[in-house]
Amino acid sequence: MPWFVWLLAAAALGAAEFFTLTLVLGLLAGAALVAAVVAGVGVGLLGQIVALAAAAAAGLILVRPVALRHMAQQPITREGSDALIGKQAEVVREVTGTHGLVRLAGEEWSARALDDSLVIPVGARVDVMEIDGATAVVYPRELLP
Repeated sequence: MPWFVWLLAAAALGAAEFFTLTLVLGLLAGAALVAAVVAGVGVGLLGQIVALAAAAAAGLILVRPVALRHMAQQPITREGSDALIGKQAEVVREVTGTHGLVRLAGEEWSARALDDSLVIPVGARVDVMEIDGATAVVYPRELLP
């Protein structure tokens, strides 16, 4: 029953991967599963070891770099206040380089102009350029006279 030994090895490696999250032990667990299938078909010990080595090499050389690259990418969707950047808002109280108030996503946010020399009047439409703490940094959609 060598296939059972390979299954135990795969389970142990899978459990170890759960705690380390390195993607190495999980790929080795997958290779052990391949060796278990090969053993279950009736191939001898040498064939099982070759299958284990081939599956482990393929996983570590081909799969792991791709998986690590995908894990390192930033998520496509933005959450929280980051999701407000680029949105449009309406000025509720005149916005200057130091203070003001805008309606953004149905809420009122304190705001300041991106350009300190600007004074943005009430009712103007602005774009949110960044969120600085609880303050929206805004710039007018249309150039002011």
